Amino acid sequence: MTIQYTFQTKRLTEENLQQLFASVEWESANYPERLYHAMLNSHSVITAWDKDRLVGLANALSDDVMTVYFHYVLTDPEYQGQGIGRRMMQQILAKYETYYTKVLVAYPKAITFYARLGFTGESDSLPMYLYKR
Repeated sequence: MTIQYTFQTKRLTEENLQQLFASVEWESANYPERLYHAMLNSHSVITAWDKDRLVGLANALSDDVMTVYFHYVLTDPEYQGQGIGRRMMQQILAKYETYYTKVLVAYPKAITFYARLGFTGESDSLPMYLYKR
């Protein structure tokens, strides 16, 4: 199996995004139209494909000068453990290597993954959210 990586969004659809996000049981899958537009409006999106199947995605939000935020990083569970997430993050981190701040909020079970990529937590801060439902 050969995984193809691309920074182009032309292959993304509401359907393949919904399928990928549902595979990891993320609530975003319930909003495929919004999810699709969010990806098109991201500063960068890298995707991983097994032929025509979307199997991984990472996106970046940025001021295009100093700071980049990585919001979504996910790999279909059927493809996890094959280095796809690591490869996507290496490529997107390389794109933003001159930026001063790189921020990612990680779920506890993913902290080891991000630590291997060089991310570290801050001892004096916590992520905070304001949900509008």
